[in-house]
Amino acid sequence: MNAHELIQEISAYCRETGLAESTFGRRAVNDGKLAARLRNGGRITTETLDRIRAFMEANRVPLDLAGAPAARGNGLAMRAALAPAPMAEIVSPQQRFRFLDNRQRYLLFVQTCSEKRVIAQRVALELASIVPRPPAVRVFDAGVGDGTVLERVMRAMHHRFPTMPFYVVGKEVSLEDVRLVLQKMPDRLYEHPAQVLVLTNLPYGAAPWLSLRDAEADSRVVWHELPLSGDSAHRFEEQITGLEGFLAENWLTDVDPRTGGRRSERPAVLVIYREDHRFLLDAVIPRRGAAVAGYDLVVASQSYRARARLDTKVRGVVAPLARALAPGGRLIGVHAYGHDPGQEIVRRIWPDDAPFLHDRHEILRATKEQLGAEGRDLVFNAFADNRALFRYDMHTLPREIGDTIGISTLFAAWNAAVYVAQVEDERLTVAVREGHWLDATREVLAAHGGLWFHDESYVISRRRH
Repeated sequence: MNAHELIQEISAYCRETGLAESTFGRRAVNDGKLAARLRNGGRITTETLDRIRAFMEANRVPLDLAGAPAARGNGLAMRAALAPAPMAEIVSPQQRFRFLDNRQRYLLFVQTCSEKRVIAQRVALELASIVPRPPAVRVFDAGVGDGTVLERVMRAMHHRFPTMPFYVVGKEVSLEDVRLVLQKMPDRLYEHPAQVLVLTNLPYGAAPWLSLRDAEADSRVVWHELPLSGDSAHRFEEQITGLEGFLAENWLTDVDPRTGGRRSERPAVLVIYREDHRFLLDAVIPRRGAAVAGYDLVVASQSYRARARLDTKVRGVVAPLARALAPGGRLIGVHAYGHDPGQEIVRRIWPDDAPFLHDRHEILRATKEQLGAEGRDLVFNAFADNRALFRYDMHTLPREIGDTIGISTLFAAWNAAVYVAQVEDERLTVAVREGHWLDATREVLAAHGGLWFHDESYVISRRRH
């Protein structure tokens, strides 16, 4: 068998099972770039070929006449066939792309584009519309990322509510991101001492409440409190850095065998506050099994994949977050909108690519339907385009875009465009090998004098009683 025949067989298997090719490579032979190397003319040993074949035979989910998984066979195939199917189980590899799958692309995008700063500014505007109630201003960040948005929002919170206690909860499954978030927190805890910071890797349906619905599963949640001693950012940083061992043990992810996506190996909750303010924060510090939601502000910035199915976005993310709102609370959602030079770059390589499947109107309509009677006291605000849409830019020097454009600028622009469009690695490998991306990126940057993107926002608010 030659490499072309093998890659065709692998592609067919991935289509049948819904695995991304990179996930297939990792699980079959511990090599996520296996398919890409085969496409580039790479060779493998007969032993590797045997391992690939054995994996496909052992893990192929048989289909019945209706095209659904048939409950027959043994081992993993049997378990996969009998397991409850998630809503988007049989989807293409490109739909399975997640931000966590490529840290380099994520971090390069964050450093070269202004999106995080602009989103934080948009979120901060919502602080003027909330009316917190004792004992604290309560905020939930549904996907903290590297903490850039949360850090800026916390600064804005201190500016508007300088004397009120804060209760800030952030959901994040990535160990690398949690480390970055914690690096930003010593200064926040120094400037605003009366606050409780909570980080968790629980799923969206559980994270706002810091508990799982199943009592047995909830008993396995790792709950850790860190009362910080001292009164300086330096002392706080020393103690937070000491969490490295705890994070390394309890904040790891593995691959969900049913979806190919990342999931937390251990559910965990980390609670941080200043020991010298424990008395003041006694009613704010969450207790295991007794934490409540009731948030004044929920931030859902890029909390779901653009290419995910509508019911996956709504039932898995937006609806649970809306349920967590307090009376008078506001949920602000932000996602990529397209119709910008970034999408133009992508369309020049893949003319039929349509990554931004659902706009804010569809998200809100589906959420309202999903919540039903639970949403009677909620207001769904799509707003006009001039308020809902906003732009952010890729950072460039004043004279960086001209007759000639440096390769580093072109690479940063290309990375930003394909990151926002969530193009999976398999397609990127082909595009980079063919080389058209360089000309496409250069032409778009020259035509527009730079690169920018559009996000859109929406607000779900709960009426005050």
